[in-house]
Amino acid sequence: MSWVGIVALGLIAAAFGYGLAYASKKFAVELHPKVDEVLKVLPHANCGACGLAGCKAFAEAVVAGKVPVDGCVPGQKKVARKIAEILGKKVEVKEANKANLYCNGNKENCPDKFNYKGINTCEGAMLVGGGQKNCSYGCLGFGDCVKVCPFDAISMGKDGLPKIDKEKCTGCGKCVETCPKGILHLAPEKSKVHVRCSSKDPAKDVMKVCKVGCIACKQCEKACPVDAIHVIGNLAVIDYSKCISCGKCVTVCPRKIILKQD
Repeated sequence: MSWVGIVALGLIAAAFGYGLAYASKKFAVELHPKVDEVLKVLPHANCGACGLAGCKAFAEAVVAGKVPVDGCVPGQKKVARKIAEILGKKVEVKEANKANLYCNGNKENCPDKFNYKGINTCEGAMLVGGGQKNCSYGCLGFGDCVKVCPFDAISMGKDGLPKIDKEKCTGCGKCVETCPKGILHLAPEKSKVHVRCSSKDPAKDVMKVCKVGCIACKQCEKACPVDAIHVIGNLAVIDYSKCISCGKCVTVCPRKIILKQD
């Protein structure tokens, strides 16, 4: 290539470079200075519980006033108050939710109906006849919830059931979305009484497969002083907006599946 061609190529490259630099300046999107401040107080889990694509997207949205200051679910009260302070807003922090397992069908209470040998995940086991558990509603025990939790709040117990660390749980809901059996739910942190069963089968069928499944006896209904628990579709269900965590339903349950946590 002649020196004329080299010079020409150099000039063209320089022109393109100048054009790109000009365009990047002209069309650059300037971040609001408070976005960085908000980002610093976020948990940086990028869990998506806020409904947006990560913490940066949330920070931009909350500064723009598109989402509420308490929209960071894992951040809970602490982060909500910090964001409100940064933005000069008032915030009425909602009661935090925590993940709860509605199943007590461990290896002893609800044995397997066959020896599953396949992909070591709950989702994989579900593909084989709905899983290896005798109870079609029971926890499969392969820990998909453990793997998906961004806060290391869930571990698998020796009994084959997931254990939730309420101190670490932020209520992000990742485990709830992941559980193929739908037996993980979010409940208000202040609520201490929970029904550890999800079976909606008739009592005679429940008795055959699980030692602790709900048999819809309605003893809990009769004992509740605030009308907060009812048997719906063969399963005791708590209305957390009414429940006062008195524990009377816990005392009368013959199957010991309504438990009160500290």
